[in-house]
Amino acid sequence: MKTLVIIPTYNELHNVKKLLPDILSSFPSVDVLVVDDNSPDGTAGWVKEAAKSISRIKIIEREGKMGLGTAYVAGFKYMLANDYDYAIQMDADYSHDPQEIENFLDSIKRYDLVIGSRYIFGVRVINWPIGRLILSYCANLYSRIITSMPIKDGTGGFKCFRKEVLSAINLDKIHSNGYSFQIEMNYKAYKLGFNILEIPITFVDRVEGTSKMSKKIVVEAIFMVWKLRLKSIFGKLN
Repeated sequence: MKTLVIIPTYNELHNVKKLLPDILSSFPSVDVLVVDDNSPDGTAGWVKEAAKSISRIKIIEREGKMGLGTAYVAGFKYMLANDYDYAIQMDADYSHDPQEIENFLDSIKRYDLVIGSRYIFGVRVINWPIGRLILSYCANLYSRIITSMPIKDGTGGFKCFRKEVLSAINLDKIHSNGYSFQIEMNYKAYKLGFNILEIPITFVDRVEGTSKMSKKIVVEAIFMVWKLRLKSIFGKLN
């Protein structure tokens, strides 16, 4: 089964230099796709150079900073067009442990969508300020109440999709970013009847670079859950 790990980047040169070799050496059957938003630090240039000698490295270069959600959508479309069976999405900053990919590949054999959960067994987050931890936990509780999704970590970004899930979702209608993108993809998979599993992961706050979190992302997520719920009620979800 062909697997593609999709990694959006913006100024992640220091991290991708370590992360890509980690993934490729640990998982010989996995390819990696970097979706770079014209990083000023030269991330795309390094990835392109590495791809010349390592065919398992792929890259999509975009003209500017277009957002996390659209980066993943571009990656999903690439995955479907190139006949991969599974798509794993993850951050470039080591907040997602690449060694967890093994658990995703094992679980996706029996499920359609596997979510790496920070909250399935207590709270598994390291080095976050208490304010951000409370925001994240409450955002997930809020999302679960409004949408009725039985998912403890609906905003998590470490996930694995079967191609059948991504084929069934109209990716051209996905325009959200950040928290709301994760919620939207989960909700559509849930409403389409796909089998979803949460597996425990430990999330470690980035040690290099800066967070892409903003007030705009939070506000978008607050309204997105209601938008999804109403679209579902009126039969216009997908």
